[in-house]
Amino acid sequence: MKEKIGSFFNDLISFPAYILAHPFDGYDEFKTQKKGKLWVAITMIALFALLNIVTYQYEAFIINLRNPMKLNNIEQIFSVVLIIGLFVEGNWSVTTLMEGKGKFKEILMVTGYALFPIVIVGFPAVFISNLLTLDEISFYTLAIALSYVMTGWMLFMGILNIHEYGLFKTIACFLLTVLAMLVMMFIGLLFFDLIQQFISFIASIIEELGLRRWTHY
Repeated sequence: MKEKIGSFFNDLISFPAYILAHPFDGYDEFKTQKKGKLWVAITMIALFALLNIVTYQYEAFIINLRNPMKLNNIEQIFSVVLIIGLFVEGNWSVTTLMEGKGKFKEILMVTGYALFPIVIVGFPAVFISNLLTLDEISFYTLAIALSYVMTGWMLFMGILNIHEYGLFKTIACFLLTVLAMLVMMFIGLLFFDLIQQFISFIASIIEELGLRRWTHY
């Protein structure tokens, strides 16, 4: 039992923390020694979605401009899944053309692991924010900002290592990934708009047929 708990703690906390502190060695073990776990990445993504919900509802009222009564859990979860899905798909598409060595699963895992700083800092910070005064709230803002910076660092180093890129190629990869995400969002919006117009067209035909039948009788 102790070994299982120790292994669980190592996979979920110790190894992501090791990657954060030693990104080159950590991601080398992540890929070559298969120390990265898909369940850990998915857990981090789920915790990040949960953190968004918790922040929306429980962040200190002196800085929380959102109305907790308007919280939509499904919307928060969907937005996280959508953004991460677009990034992973966009990065995989771009790196396939740029001779990247990383697989789709590895990109997803790196993205999940990169959320570790936000998750670790975010949950306690949200609840501590309710104990802070207006003058002290800047420390909360700083902590959250640093967690996002560390997440960006882990993600950047992860993409660099799993694709075996250099610095400038990794930067170009990120820029092209953002472009790919925008293109996919545009195509998605266009597709849903066409679907909506098609449904409206079918509905109008059905309504017209109904009116003609009623007029006939």
